[in-house]
Amino acid sequence: MDIMTATTQRTTTADTIAPAAETTREHAARYVWAGTRIALGWIFLWAFLDKAFGLGHTTESKSAWINGGSPTKGFLSFGAAGPFKGVYQDIAGATWADWLFMIGLAGIGVALLLGIGMRIAAVAGGLLLVLMWTAVLPPENNPFMDDHLIYAAVLAGLALVGAGDTLGLGRTWANLPLVRKYGWLR
Repeated sequence: MDIMTATTQRTTTADTIAPAAETTREHAARYVWAGTRIALGWIFLWAFLDKAFGLGHTTESKSAWINGGSPTKGFLSFGAAGPFKGVYQDIAGATWADWLFMIGLAGIGVALLLGIGMRIAAVAGGLLLVLMWTAVLPPENNPFMDDHLIYAAVLAGLALVGAGDTLGLGRTWANLPLVRKYGWLR
């Protein structure tokens, strides 16, 4: 039997071939990625909750979004630095910027915690993190690298390895008709 015939035969009988057994290393890696996904999801969701409700960690109750505070005004007005400082100061406190920022934090956090929409969460989260990185160029402790870029890379890794399938709803999400039709929703 030639290679082409063997490949065709394997493809046509793929549903009857048992998947390869998972190694201990692969099993452990799945759980490490799942734990990382959940931890990063909590970072995003906590930022949303603290800014929305003024839980006192970095946002006082009187400055909470529900009490009329702006989640973007303080940092973008006084914390932005570097070549994009003017751009960020111009959008500081804008209603549209507040809404986009808060929807982003909540959506990315929930998606990561549940393990759904990992591709969208990775792209949106990566974009948000890179924008946050550009707001403080150059970073305080390094000429160019900081945690925002590391988190963006981790988000890409989470999506690439399907981290939502372990300790998450990723498999169930992937089987929804809409998600099966539009793979980018995976």
